[in-house]
Amino acid sequence: MSELLLICASGLAREVLATVRSSGRYDVVGFLDDDEEMSGIEVDGAPVLGTIADAVHFTHAFLLVCVDSGRPRQAVVERLSEMGIGTNRYATVIDTTVRMPEGCRIGRGSILLQNVTLTASVTLGAHVVAMPGVTFTHDDVVDDYATFAAGTSLGGGVRIGRAAHLGMNSSVRERTSIGSYATIGMGAAVLGDVPDGETWVGVPAHPVRDGAFNAAAAEL
Repeated sequence: MSELLLICASGLAREVLATVRSSGRYDVVGFLDDDEEMSGIEVDGAPVLGTIADAVHFTHAFLLVCVDSGRPRQAVVERLSEMGIGTNRYATVIDTTVRMPEGCRIGRGSILLQNVTLTASVTLGAHVVAMPGVTFTHDDVVDDYATFAAGTSLGGGVRIGRAAHLGMNSSVRERTSIGSYATIGMGAAVLGDVPDGETWVGVPAHPVRDGAFNAAAAEL
């Protein structure tokens, strides 16, 4: 059984730990986290073994970056790359409840938790996170570092940009695009293309503008 190190002792990491223990595919040797207060403690029975910089010492273990949001997850991967850790060192964790139809592709470092659905010809990039109950429909294409909260649903032919974040129970109409680093609020229904970096909320979803930021933040 291959060894696995989880980067960042987050809530996501705890969910991944439970998934991996159920599947038996990896032996989770512990966590690496830069929070000094976590050093030496155990999280759900797995030890925090050091900081992210210590990843270079665990040469025989696969890594999985369990940072909740896409942009900081990307920053950790880039930091590890500067330390000489290549793409071949990353594990991909897919819950046993997830069916992988022929023609679907999942990038390295991605995480698919319980009851994620992929219908046909779905392409997910590297370090994508899909929480329980996410639905990807035919021909969806997702760029690296995107994050899908529980219950998110995409229609067919949707394009999701790099490190976009889709909130819990949000939905995206077929043949619609979500830009890189965009944010979609909880329960939002996206009916049109969302530009890069914008935050959209509501039903139907609409962009957040300046003074409305604080009110919109409550919906995310």
